[in-house]
Amino acid sequence: MRYSGFRVFLEGLRGNRGWVPAWREPDPKSDYDVIIIGAGGHGLATAYYLSRVYGVNNVAVLEKGWLGSGNIGRNTTIIRSNYMLPGNEPFYEFSLKLWEGLEQDLNYNAMISQRSILNLFHSDTQRDAFVRRANAMMLAGADAELADETQLRRELPFLDFDNARFPIKGGLYQRRGGTVRHDAVAWGYARGADSNGVDIIQNCEVTGFHIKNGVCKGVQTTRGAISAKKIAVCVAGSSGRVMANAGLRLPIESHVLQAFVSEGLKPILRGVITFGAGHFYVSQSDKGGLVFGGDLDGYNSYAQRGNLPVIEDVAEGGMAIMPMIGRARLLRSWGGIMDMSMDGSPFIDKTDIKGLYFNGGWCYGGFKATPASGYCYAHLLAKDEPHPVATEMRLDRFKRGHLIDEKGQGNQPNLH
Repeated sequence: MRYSGFRVFLEGLRGNRGWVPAWREPDPKSDYDVIIIGAGGHGLATAYYLSRVYGVNNVAVLEKGWLGSGNIGRNTTIIRSNYMLPGNEPFYEFSLKLWEGLEQDLNYNAMISQRSILNLFHSDTQRDAFVRRANAMMLAGADAELADETQLRRELPFLDFDNARFPIKGGLYQRRGGTVRHDAVAWGYARGADSNGVDIIQNCEVTGFHIKNGVCKGVQTTRGAISAKKIAVCVAGSSGRVMANAGLRLPIESHVLQAFVSEGLKPILRGVITFGAGHFYVSQSDKGGLVFGGDLDGYNSYAQRGNLPVIEDVAEGGMAIMPMIGRARLLRSWGGIMDMSMDGSPFIDKTDIKGLYFNGGWCYGGFKATPASGYCYAHLLAKDEPHPVATEMRLDRFKRGHLIDEKGQGNQPNLH
């Protein structure tokens, strides 16, 4: 079924009796060409591009809970490509271009809103660093615009420009950045993959791998054994636990990242704003709530909840740049499990076990990377070679000394 304005009108006249489920609920088959573990954004995008672009349709996506129950529904919905290093920036620019055509490609309203993202800077040194980043972005084909204090005072008069500790000197705009409805991304990719013949199997937890003579031949699940030529793991914060079942130890730690939304307010933010002297980022949803987040919780965890000191820290960051939000009520908060790599950059690669592939280590960048991650992972699965924009995202890069250390924090995942 194709969605359209005419179809909505027609179904309204018919009492909305003609709609069909967006995807099937099949039972698992005994054998597939490819099994994708994890029905989050990256797993579903991989299945979609694998079936649509590379013609591999005998695919199953296995999810231990319900579709989209992980980080794809637990983020702050921001998309951008304002990275700097060669191993990152072309990838995220590729992702942003895929976002721009996603709704037409999927025939699904993902509510993509390119309302801009602004990274504030608070010192001359930070301005120089942002100029360098902007130049790197433009060299990779992305858009970048440096705004001075005068421009920002005119465009965003509610910011606290004269803060004694963190005076706002200007900012780096990426006008093509913005927000997307996160759960709609999962639903759109699921619908597209299902229409191409992919089986999406919910409530089917993978409990082990069938590995014989160094070759992965299938998985053990709560719904029985399933065989496949290729197994693609794509489970975000659960990466360490799942891959341990195959005897692999990853350069990844799992941390909680909290996000928050305020009560509904009148429109005040036209785009996304990030605090340059701390970790705080904020946008306004279509329902009026301010959606924001900040630092990781300072301990390893697999729990989708956080602690109060981080809430206080994030609120302080917001107050430092926008004191006006001090009287707004916090409506709710939630947590997602981040798979934090040792250099803050992801992996899309084969493992040493033949037939077993891994996608993870996305840190804070998972949601914005969804389309490119799925496309590049599908390319790897179909051709057994990395996509041109993902050649540096290898599991052995620490052994080779080829880190993609965007922030320069070294091997401390909690700082990325």
